[in-house]
Amino acid sequence: MINQKRLIEQFLELVQVDSETGQEREMADLLTRKFEQLGLRVVEDDTQAATGHGAGNLIATLAENGVAGADPIFFTCHMDTVMPGKGIKPVITEDGWIRSDGTTILGSDDKAGLAALLEVIQALKENNVPHGQIQFVITVGEESGLVGARAMDPKLLDAKFGYALDSNGEVGSICIAAPTQAKLEIEIYGRSAHAGVNPEDGISAIQVAGKAISRMNLGRIDNETTANIGKFEGGGATNIVPDYVKLYAEARSVVQEKVEKQLADMKEAVVSACRDYGARGEVHSRIVYPAYRYDDSDAVVQLAKKAAGELGLSGRTFASGGGSDANVFNGHGIPTVNLAVGYEHIHTTSEQIKAEDIGKAARFVLEIIRQAANPS
Repeated sequence: MINQKRLIEQFLELVQVDSETGQEREMADLLTRKFEQLGLRVVEDDTQAATGHGAGNLIATLAENGVAGADPIFFTCHMDTVMPGKGIKPVITEDGWIRSDGTTILGSDDKAGLAALLEVIQALKENNVPHGQIQFVITVGEESGLVGARAMDPKLLDAKFGYALDSNGEVGSICIAAPTQAKLEIEIYGRSAHAGVNPEDGISAIQVAGKAISRMNLGRIDNETTANIGKFEGGGATNIVPDYVKLYAEARSVVQEKVEKQLADMKEAVVSACRDYGARGEVHSRIVYPAYRYDDSDAVVQLAKKAAGELGLSGRTFASGGGSDANVFNGHGIPTVNLAVGYEHIHTTSEQIKAEDIGKAARFVLEIIRQAANPS
């Protein structure tokens, strides 16, 4: 039912359309045409002003076909890529791997998912497969911090549950948990002085920041929680005691209470170091996206596992340390898990995917649709 040749040709077409994050216009227009040619109703939302990206999110709706009362579901992928993603030249090796020519990424993250979804729609129509209503939500700015999904009006979504196609791992695997992410900006204000004449009159913001960092528990906190200092800005001439630095940090956990505790501990480290040295500190934090966690008893997981079993796929469930648009849609109250697509070495010029895995992903989606239309 899945046309493998057509699927791979479609994937190769998509990866050769430049769509680095923030520059999604050409890809959005191409996808709109493809969805409309397949008979879907397409809406592009008005989030461009909020995101600053080249297009809005696309919500393409496929009306139900011969199945009254089936739960409406949705699938989601993102249309943007990381850099370097311009002028991609895909190469298919004799043993079935698809890579770029080595000067760019490939873009299988997430155009393998997009190609799979487009092929599934074609297969549904060609074979008159019964199904309920299905939405295909294609976001911008996933690689820029999920900005497209975060800016989307959840009222545009009409689904009981859904699936993202945006995870690494063996096709058939299901990401059932992913962490919340909090961003921190830490500012420390000291006092400047001449570093050679009267350093004792100064308060080094760099030294205070170093002490604060040394008091933080960073890296792997436990099997559900991580934290990291990613950037340190400040200072100037070596003959001046620096009076200001700024740190950029994050904390993640699949348990909300744990990330809140980590934030509190990092703030206390700053407060105590500033108190000890007579400096002043400010810590600003915000939750970027929420966590989600399911288990094998949840309907959204059971359906995917059943579909995987029908195809002889593993149906393995796992937790991720990174976020995706699935986090945002869960925050909107729509149960969503993330399906592995099979790509490897994403965000590097060594990115690759097996052609057969794109086909497996398409068949997995098709079987999920069948199972959703015929719940037992």
